[in-house]
Amino acid sequence: MPTVTRGGPQHIPRPAGVRPGAAAPWADLAPGERQVDLEMLRDRIRNRSRPQEPASSRRLSAVLIPLYTHQDELHVILTRRAAHLRTHSHEVAFPGGGREPGDADLWETALRETHEEIGLDPAAAVPIGELDPFFTVGSDSLVHSYVAELPAGRPGGLRPDPAEVEKILQVPLRDLLEPDVYRQELWPRDGTMRPINFFEIPGDTIWGATAAILRQLLVIAVEPPAR
Repeated sequence: MPTVTRGGPQHIPRPAGVRPGAAAPWADLAPGERQVDLEMLRDRIRNRSRPQEPASSRRLSAVLIPLYTHQDELHVILTRRAAHLRTHSHEVAFPGGGREPGDADLWETALRETHEEIGLDPAAAVPIGELDPFFTVGSDSLVHSYVAELPAGRPGGLRPDPAEVEKILQVPLRDLLEPDVYRQELWPRDGTMRPINFFEIPGDTIWGATAAILRQLLVIAVEPPAR
C-alpha cells in the first residue's frame, strides 16, 4: 500500500519550551464508537445551551462548518488558504471572515464569506446551530462558528476563489477520529501553558483555531467519557 504523507506546507510558529498536551478526548473509545451520526449530532447541537458570548472583542468574525453525507459518511468542508496571502498562507481553515456593515447578522457573514471563497450556494446551507465563540489572539477576533447541513451527496458547483483559497478539502469526520491523527501541544505564553490542537491529515495539518473548533464539534458528536 502507498505511504500516506500527513502534514502540510504551512509554517507553524512553534515556540521554545513546547510540551506534549492531553490525549484525544475520544482516545478511549472503541473503533465502533468513533462514528458520527448526523441526526444525533444535529440533536446534540440544538439541545445545547446557547453559547455564552465573551464581554467584548474588537472584531467579529464568523465561519461556516458545512457538513454533508456522502456514501453514508459524514464529511466536513474546509479550505486551504492561498500561498500568496501575507498571513496564514497554506493554512487549513473553515470558510469565513469578518463581519461587514451590510451583513444582517453573523450567520449571514458566514454564508456570504463561504459563497465568496468556495462558491457554495447560501440557500443550500441549513443551520443546525452554533458552537462556542472562539477568541483568536493573533487577529484579536471573536469567531462565531455555525454548523450547517448541506443536501446529501457530494456538493456540486464548488470552486475555490484563487484570491483566497488554494484548495477545497472535503474530509470524512471519521478520519479525524482515527488514532494518531489528533494531538495537543502546550505552548508557553504570558506565563501559562496554552493548549494548541492539531489534526494531521494527508497533505495538510489542521491546527490553531480551526483545530480547536473541530475538536469541539467532534467531542459533541461522540460524547467521549470524561478523562
